[in-house]
Amino acid sequence: MSSVSIMANARLQADDDPLSRAHDLIENQPREAADVLDALIVSGRAGLLARTMLVRALLACGQNEAALVQAHDVSRLFPMTAAAALALGSTLLAAGQLPTAIAELQRALRIDPASNEARYQLGSAWLEAGEPEKALQEFAAIERSDALAGFAQKVAEAEAMIAAPRSNAGYVRHLFDQFSTDYDTRMIGQLGYSAPRILRSLADMVLQDAQPGAMAILDLGCGTGLAALAFADLASRLNGIDLSPEMIQKARDREIYDHLTIGDIETELQANTHDLVIAADTLVYLGELAVVFRNVHGTLKPDGSFLFTVERAEEGEYALGPKRRWRHSEAYLRSLAADIGFEVSGLIACSPRTEAGVPVEGWAVALRRIA
Repeated sequence: MSSVSIMANARLQADDDPLSRAHDLIENQPREAADVLDALIVSGRAGLLARTMLVRALLACGQNEAALVQAHDVSRLFPMTAAAALALGSTLLAAGQLPTAIAELQRALRIDPASNEARYQLGSAWLEAGEPEKALQEFAAIERSDALAGFAQKVAEAEAMIAAPRSNAGYVRHLFDQFSTDYDTRMIGQLGYSAPRILRSLADMVLQDAQPGAMAILDLGCGTGLAALAFADLASRLNGIDLSPEMIQKARDREIYDHLTIGDIETELQANTHDLVIAADTLVYLGELAVVFRNVHGTLKPDGSFLFTVERAEEGEYALGPKRRWRHSEAYLRSLAADIGFEVSGLIACSPRTEAGVPVEGWAVALRRIA
């Protein structure tokens, strides 16, 4: 026990209502509130309310790891109590552990379907995971939303996310963190993933002067490194970038990359550093491609090439498909490439993967930086 906790324990002996005092302290003096509550627990006088309040106080202090330890303890002591599940779910959310946070908050709602706080936290977790439709569904079921701080802002964030011309970064990260364990098996065995092979065949057609081991290559949305395997023989340097930390770890385990970055391809690229940029089945999570085209143009050396696959839109510029993957038209790709300063050196129809056993129609595209 800290010296402050010892003092709090001494004060506890003369305090008729330590819970009320801790409650009053949490907002502005969370550290003192935590000490009062910790002393209460050590004295053996703490029940569910004191323990969940301690979790809140530790979160308010920014002590997420300590809060998570306490929240797990509360859940073990009160396994069938909605308040304990809510405390653990909220703490997991604060720690960025989205899948387990969502599961725990759903459990809290199964125990107490009338809990507005649990529903609000679940909606917030879905929003953090980039699932705005699910977030709005939870928010719409909340009664007395005026009692929840930040409720209107969360709703506005969800609506803006739906209207955005790209998949949310949180959604993509959450999706691929979940898929990382069996990603290669799922993609190759179940979905007939062939984008890396298609891009390498396209490279052989448009990069006929490329020498083995001579190119600085950047793999956008590198995932576990399947595309890099198809291009490794051309690389003098091979870098990768992906939103998912779990996928990056799988890519690191292959030991074929020189450098790996956890980041967004719309914000993390460095200028004039690569001869070739590849993006296999990556741009399907972006609708509007102008930002990434400009960034790729900037990271390429003069005459450098950008090879990528997309899914095919029959009309318009781009559209969101039923599987939440964006589709792009040939006219849009050609027009945008010309606007940014690329020459189309190759554009072929292809099927980068299957969906429910049906080939997905797509494009494999090769652009060369000319300006």
